[in-house]
Amino acid sequence: MIKTRWLAAVAAAALLPTMAAAQDHEHQEGMAMPMPAMGGMAHQTPMAGMADDLGGMAAMIGSGAYVQGSGTARLPADEGAMRGKMIYAGNWMLMAHGYAWGVATDQGGPRGASAAFIESMAMLMGDTDLSDRLHLQLRGMASLEPAMGQRGFPNLFATGEVADGAPLVDRQHPHDLMMELSARVDYRLGSGDSLFVYAAPVGEPALGPSAFMHRGSARYLPMSPISHHWFDSTHITYGVVTAGYAASAFQLEASAFRGREPDEHRWDIETPALDSWSVRGSWTPSPHWAVQVSHGRLDSPEEQHPGEDEARTTASVQYATGGLATTVAYALKDRLPGRALSAWLGEASWEIDRHHVIFGRVENVANDELFPDEASPLHDAKFRVTKVEAGYAYRLRISGPLGVALGGTVAGYAKPAALDTAYGDPVSWTLFAKFALGI
Repeated sequence: MIKTRWLAAVAAAALLPTMAAAQDHEHQEGMAMPMPAMGGMAHQTPMAGMADDLGGMAAMIGSGAYVQGSGTARLPADEGAMRGKMIYAGNWMLMAHGYAWGVATDQGGPRGASAAFIESMAMLMGDTDLSDRLHLQLRGMASLEPAMGQRGFPNLFATGEVADGAPLVDRQHPHDLMMELSARVDYRLGSGDSLFVYAAPVGEPALGPSAFMHRGSARYLPMSPISHHWFDSTHITYGVVTAGYAASAFQLEASAFRGREPDEHRWDIETPALDSWSVRGSWTPSPHWAVQVSHGRLDSPEEQHPGEDEARTTASVQYATGGLATTVAYALKDRLPGRALSAWLGEASWEIDRHHVIFGRVENVANDELFPDEASPLHDAKFRVTKVEAGYAYRLRISGPLGVALGGTVAGYAKPAALDTAYGDPVSWTLFAKFALGI
């Protein structure tokens, strides 16, 4: 049943641009493609040689260059983020983006588990000029991951959110059905500068780097980062309003949003609120670099820590060139009242050629949620854990922008000796087939 629904979702994502192309001009693979004019982006910039399976809303202005990541985040232009099918439909430029992963994993050790599951995302984005100065972007993103159940899938040393009233430990929660419903309006000031407003009943505030599923450095890593709730857990937030100033090489923005994480009922849209805030500064000096620093105050974000607010600070540097995409990031979440917990992240993906990709991730996290049972002698104890994961993928084009990446990963862990009894000396492996628009 789940497999059938997923195949239908992927087919729908593939057919959307095909249906629109029947009525409007579609660019052909290998031809120069003018990009939509967005605030802070060049007006009708020709991107010579860009194929029809490459998206990313590229911006090339003076010395600055970037592509749009999740929410209002920026990524290096050379990363080629958010690959998909791009077409023209009247005054609109549309991009369909999506994937479905078939994943089998064995998370090692006494607390590990084996499972087979499907991860997925489908996205449709539209850009149009409302006038010479006003630009509109609409984005919708959805997932059928709620079908895998509230407890999601095994992911050793991952924590965050709840299922069936109990904290999720050594498991990754599924995404909600609706991942984003947003509108962004840019008002051009001239010389590539703009003011913008981003509003979403479901969206992402200006906090942290672009969410992991949109980073080129994490494109072929099937497992969610165990540092997810330090860096980008706000990428699905019910209620977001962001205002900012965008220039060619930098962006300053501030958000009001709902601090509480999504609940375990993944099929619905929760009541939006604006009880938290964040600010972010981004610097994109060239097509190779994207740097961000952000800080936010979240109102009672975690259900398992009621009454505790959180001050979250993040910083990240992303570099991309010649098929290489990297991310290095640091985050600190300070519970108020409570302790401060830090995390480090390093990711890299190298597309050696059209078929072969190698990639990896290193994470170091201080976590005090590994033993939620209050009767445990290790309850509420803080442990610093390191996870190292590396993998390989072989890419094949199926038809047009639709392709598949076949691969696998192996992960090992470094941890304090106090965790040996509970976790042993685990080694985890994962196999996957990723079907995507613009693999």
